Amino acid sequence: MYQKIEESTCHVASRKMVSNFAMKDEKNLSEMIELAFDIKNELHVKAFWSLDLVCEKKLKQFVPYIEDFCTILPKIKDDSAIRPATKICMFLAKSNHRKNGISLTQEQEHNLIEALIDRLIQDEKVAAKVYAMKALFVLGKKYDWVHDELKSIIEHDYSNHSAAYQAATRNLLKKLNK
Repeated sequence: MYQKIEESTCHVASRKMVSNFAMKDEKNLSEMIELAFDIKNELHVKAFWSLDLVCEKKLKQFVPYIEDFCTILPKIKDDSAIRPATKICMFLAKSNHRKNGISLTQEQEHNLIEALIDRLIQDEKVAAKVYAMKALFVLGKKYDWVHDELKSIIEHDYSNHSAAYQAATRNLLKKLNK
């Protein structure tokens, strides 16, 4: 698995190949996740690139690793790993909200909320912020205060960001103001 990740690129075809290889065997998936969570290893970024595809297709395979993910999430510093990590948060939040989805513990929900709010107020790239906002919006359906906090952050930062950020937040603000 290590070699496949090492040889992978950011191109979708390469990421899909690695994620498909990981999903075929629990041992491969475990190795990929171990590498993704090893933030001192420079390959953790490449592992996260494919891990978000695994979570998009087979989130239930990721369930045994959620606790460790919640622990490592606030420690991720590389922009190229932050984007897929926040995307995984979005998948977790959406599935947690569905009737037949995964079930996060209250502590895991709070850990995700805290890490995602931190991402929103830090100087992160737009894609990571958008995934964080989407995840927080879903989590806010259970915790009302999250919607209040999300709205406050978006309104405060709106004029300081790019047109792409503003477009994404406009739609979210409409939903929050309903």
